[in-house]
Amino acid sequence: MKEQRPAPRIEAASVPDRHSSLSLIALTRPVSPSINACELTYHDQQPIDVARAAAQHGVYEDCLRSLGAEVIRLPLEADLPDAVFVEDAAIVVDEVAIIPLMGAASRRPETISMAATLRAYRPLRYLEPPATLDGGDVLRVGRQLFVGLSSRTNREGIAQLGAHLATFGYTVQAVAVTGCLHLKSACTYIGHSTLLINRGWLDAEAFAGFDFLDVPASEPGAANALLIGETVIMPSAFPQTIALLEERGFTVRAVDVSEFQKAEGGVTCKSVIFTAPSILRFC
Repeated sequence: MKEQRPAPRIEAASVPDRHSSLSLIALTRPVSPSINACELTYHDQQPIDVARAAAQHGVYEDCLRSLGAEVIRLPLEADLPDAVFVEDAAIVVDEVAIIPLMGAASRRPETISMAATLRAYRPLRYLEPPATLDGGDVLRVGRQLFVGLSSRTNREGIAQLGAHLATFGYTVQAVAVTGCLHLKSACTYIGHSTLLINRGWLDAEAFAGFDFLDVPASEPGAANALLIGETVIMPSAFPQTIALLEERGFTVRAVDVSEFQKAEGGVTCKSVIFTAPSILRFC
């Protein structure tokens, strides 16, 4: 497996020391006017109100800003219905960004503008056929990555991701996923060694050593949460799970993502979040 681009050039004067400040970057993308043609696997098609989706996305971006993220919008992709779900188009760790071959062939052009933007922050590596992998299947906790073996991510994709990241000391572990689109539809990390989880949709034995907070049976889709700092962002559609989190002492910020839930989306799907030294840029 080869790198698709030469190693990045870093100006000597720009190399930060360990005291350099870190900025939180959130990559997002505007809602495509063609979102009603989105890929669906487990949900029946429902009409999506594009204007309402755009308004919800704006509130979501404002929430990210309020939690300290610099929101950078990727270009609108009017002809790519799922393009707002940018999480699937990249896996970003501290040292490198991996550009995948997404499981739905119709979505693969989304990675072009994603890669062009990420070059400013990370050297890039690419997965190659026959690998398929969606970023929504990748759950990172520290230097450990759990990757869903799903309808969108295959064993070769997991193997190639592991080979790229082993260089930097990361471990990659496959997790069988059933009943939902991505691993992070069934499980997300919410801090304090705790996973918000729907154990009916995955092989929970892969997560030995973590504490589990099970979503209520009446809210099976509530396991997708986004942790920023000490705040857990949750869809407002899941009040029982929100109450459960607050009872356990978690700080929760609820946002309305109802139009995106019709497209099998959640709160992690609409951003790629990572830290970058504020004075470091790759050329």
